[in-house]
Amino acid sequence: MGYGLSSKMLVNLVEGRTQARNVALGSLLWTLDGDRTAQTTVVGVTAAKTRCAVEVVTDHMAFIASPDLLLATQNGWTPARDAVGTTVAWTLARKLCRERPTIEPGYEFGYFVGATCADGTVGKNYVSLVVNEEDFASRYAAALTACTGLPARVESVSRPSGYLKRDLAGFRVRVVSSYLSDALRHYVGGDAHHMRQRFPRVVLRDIDTFDGFLDGYVDGDGCRIKSWPGRMIVSANAPFLAELAQIIGARFTPSRTRGSQLCVSDRWESRGTFVPERHRIDPPESSWIQVREVRPRPALGAKPFTFYSYRLEPHPSFLVNGHLVRAPR
Repeated sequence: MGYGLSSKMLVNLVEGRTQARNVALGSLLWTLDGDRTAQTTVVGVTAAKTRCAVEVVTDHMAFIASPDLLLATQNGWTPARDAVGTTVAWTLARKLCRERPTIEPGYEFGYFVGATCADGTVGKNYVSLVVNEEDFASRYAAALTACTGLPARVESVSRPSGYLKRDLAGFRVRVVSSYLSDALRHYVGGDAHHMRQRFPRVVLRDIDTFDGFLDGYVDGDGCRIKSWPGRMIVSANAPFLAELAQIIGARFTPSRTRGSQLCVSDRWESRGTFVPERHRIDPPESSWIQVREVRPRPALGAKPFTFYSYRLEPHPSFLVNGHLVRAPR
């Protein structure tokens, strides 16, 4: 029996997609190492013919394989013929070739996250900040570049004011990176909307990173208190402020009628409430999708199916249009 993929099924090479029959010795394939993407090398190719096949139908697509091809399910490696109703490890294939900047923790990283939580916008493939103060935009751009290596610059823009009924001058920093936008959504619980985002505990790695976060968040949604040694943060996201208040040891009472306020004392560190936490900086790049059907696909006429299988190093698995599979041992 064949034990691989039908010849015309799409395999995710590092250089782009190709049909299974076109994969050659030395080719680099994409795979998953945990929930992170990785690369593996083809060190052997085998072709076999059989008249038995199955069509695996997932939430994303359908592909034809031998019944004993193994799929990476939440219950372990499962033969394709038995995979109906399971969930399979999957990653969005069009994101495989994107740039993955190295995100460095520290003050600049904290500032970037804090300012984005306060005043930024996280799109599907970009991160931006539009503000009135050029100095704020410049600090944001510098912090973004310092912690990611991505080039960021300040642009002059205009935006409408509903209150003043005219356009106002402003300054924008915008960086196109789906990897960075995925990371920010991961930090705040999956939804980066200012009213629904959670407190990004990734900034609790060390006091330097957290100080950067406070400075960035206050620059966006806060101000200095003139009559008291501290700063004031104003936000309508009360759960966010409540979690922040616990970290700095401050009292917090959410407002029922308007934006809630949180006072951050300049001496908050002396309270001893800050406890470092280790959280991953890189975003997960895989998820789980369901196998809806597994349909028998016998060969029609005299021509059998040709299946291709690969020996791979260092990882034995590879991606079929984003689905994680491997040949049986």
